Amino acid sequence: MRRLLAVSLVLMAGLFSVWICGAQGEGLQDNIYQVGKLKPVDSRLKVEVGQSAPDFSLPSLKGEEVQLSQYRGKKNVVLSFVPAAWTPVCSDQWPGYNIARAMIEKYDAVLLGITVDNLPTLYAWTKQMGGLWFPVLSDFWPHGSIAERYGILRSEGVSERALFVIDKQGIIRYIDVHDINTRPDLDALIGALADLSKP
Repeated sequence: MRRLLAVSLVLMAGLFSVWICGAQGEGLQDNIYQVGKLKPVDSRLKVEVGQSAPDFSLPSLKGEEVQLSQYRGKKNVVLSFVPAAWTPVCSDQWPGYNIARAMIEKYDAVLLGITVDNLPTLYAWTKQMGGLWFPVLSDFWPHGSIAERYGILRSEGVSERALFVIDKQGIIRYIDVHDINTRPDLDALIGALADLSKP
């Protein structure tokens, strides 16, 4: 019951965040590139649940390198790969995580947002969205190398819309390579995080 109430609050907050994004700047909506309907999935996973997550080091918007292994033994990690800045679903998905911050942190987790865009593009995009609480990382060069290592680099050179939940031991516990045309279910992500705390 408590989980259902919490998820309902997050969903309402998500709708609120979409309204805020629209209200905060018509600039964001005016600059969104309409990609049209894409092939739902266009890659083949190279990792699976139960395996160690491939380590990586990527530059962040804050000007520092973020390494996945720096969280080992300290935090659970959610990797949120999105295809491209300035596109409709991506511009809706990540601001929604601002509202879900408390729920993600409740499970002693950090969220890392990753795209194949370069840092200047990510800077302008996230600033237009009003900022994000989580580190935003660029998999731009070598182009999409981390997405490729995980098996989620699409043939057109962008990543899939994908979520990976990695526990404190560095083991992948949940994977959602989502239909690129739709936003992943927040309830499923929170459920995967909750499962980490089960004996």
